[in-house]
Amino acid sequence: MRKPLFAMLLGCAVCAAHADNFVYVGAGVSKARLSDITTSGVEFSDIHNTSWKVLAGFRPISLVAVEADYLDLGSQSGTFISNNGSGETDAKAFAVYGVGFLPNPVPFLDLFGKAGLSRWQLSVDGTRNVPQTGLAQLVSLSRRGTGFAWGAGAGVHLGNIGARLEYESFNIPNTSGARIISLSAVIGFF
Repeated sequence: MRKPLFAMLLGCAVCAAHADNFVYVGAGVSKARLSDITTSGVEFSDIHNTSWKVLAGFRPISLVAVEADYLDLGSQSGTFISNNGSGETDAKAFAVYGVGFLPNPVPFLDLFGKAGLSRWQLSVDGTRNVPQTGLAQLVSLSRRGTGFAWGAGAGVHLGNIGARLEYESFNIPNTSGARIISLSAVIGFF
């Protein structure tokens, strides 16, 4: 009697684990903030644009997923904060996360936290006027790097279609770091 009961319970556990085994993709609108952008002693205007992101993930069990995001952090054109020149800044990032979902009794709600690595790129190009000489000086910065990234959020879903609101953050040298809030539509494939 114990062996058939154990086999039946094991079969139910496998079926339950298999029900969570799915791939998901999504796209959304993001509001990124990248401030205190400096190079060569010149402080550029902050980037705080509305932009976009795409994401893809694999959720093998209900409490864990692996996820990748591409984030366009935006660009900003205009005068330097010091008002002695003009230029353009542009930033983007690719991030890979391990995602943990909190168990909760509401079946259509997901609460999650995530941690991983981001690969970012920051470009700054411009000219500034040097008051002592009256000449224009080129100002340029092109940096790429990899660093720790983290985030948290909540999602709701009806079947395999859902939406999620999340916050992500990571450090970028020559700035005070990237802070991103996004709202995405997500679809899952079982």
